[in-house]
Amino acid sequence: MSTKLRAAIIGSTGYGGVELIRLLLSHPNVEITSVISTSRAGVPIADGFPHLNQIVTNTLDGIDIGQLQQKADVVFTATPHGVATELAPKLVDAGLKVIDLSGDFRLKSGEAYERWYKHKPADPAYVEKAVYGLSEVFADEVRGAGFISNPGCFPTATLLGLVPVVSEGWADLSSIIIDAKTGVSGGGRGLSLGFHYSEINENLLAYKVNRHQHTPEIEQVLSRVAGEAAVVTFTTHLVPMTRGILSTMYVNLREMHTEEEIINLYRRYYEGRRFVRIRPAGKWPATKEVWGSNYCDIGISLDQRTGRLTIISVIDNLVKGAAGQAIQNLNLLMGWDEGAGLAFTPVYP
Repeated sequence: MSTKLRAAIIGSTGYGGVELIRLLLSHPNVEITSVISTSRAGVPIADGFPHLNQIVTNTLDGIDIGQLQQKADVVFTATPHGVATELAPKLVDAGLKVIDLSGDFRLKSGEAYERWYKHKPADPAYVEKAVYGLSEVFADEVRGAGFISNPGCFPTATLLGLVPVVSEGWADLSSIIIDAKTGVSGGGRGLSLGFHYSEINENLLAYKVNRHQHTPEIEQVLSRVAGEAAVVTFTTHLVPMTRGILSTMYVNLREMHTEEEIINLYRRYYEGRRFVRIRPAGKWPATKEVWGSNYCDIGISLDQRTGRLTIISVIDNLVKGAAGQAIQNLNLLMGWDEGAGLAFTPVYP
């Protein structure tokens, strides 16, 4: 009889869900007992993802919470925004551990959620219960939690780049500008004109300017770690690559520090956190250097002339920005080695 933790994945036919499958297959303490898709129930998952042929033989299940109670210990909900608001509370009430990869429980303000996501907010009691799972910042809260809200991909890259200098009180919170670029897998697997090859190839475009739904999430966390309100200017861009996020952040300092002092601050803050790598002075990361991995690489440059700090942070949006961080959170809440199932080298070139 297996002693492994039994995992179910709801939303198994999206990029985030199938990335969870890929990573969990290598996890020493987890077995996948159910892969769920309401749109393709009864179909072998390998029909839609031939790369899983002879690796994952599961037929896609429909959602049946009674069956899930018998088949799973933890459920990952990798569903479109608005679905988990009703689904996740039912799973929690059924006694299942839940890690939600949607944005439905990240924002503590229901009014803000409705304004930015254009969906009805979840029951405030469950929003309050959900622990925000930015692994390197809130690990103590994640440990032992039964309901985790996994951060968004842009907030993960951006917050890991900003939190050390913000929490130390060195950043002018009114000056933060974020210029972020993502590959097309961040838009999901659904069909959309803007993601057609002829539209995105040889192209670079900004989108959701001043209205991206990750804006309040970034501000909420920065305000929390700073102990005062933070407001950011956040602009996203789509680039013609499959995976990766590069977030460039510009911050004015409240008082002058040397670049060496700032780099040392970051190294101290992330000491012992294996998935954040701080570059030495004069070295900046690229998305290819974290591709397929759970790493976040950060480079720092201080302009002594302007007193402005430039921070460059890169992640794989499907791993550290979604499935990898969800598994990292699972490891924390279960008291396992944080890198279990994630300790692999980035794919290069």
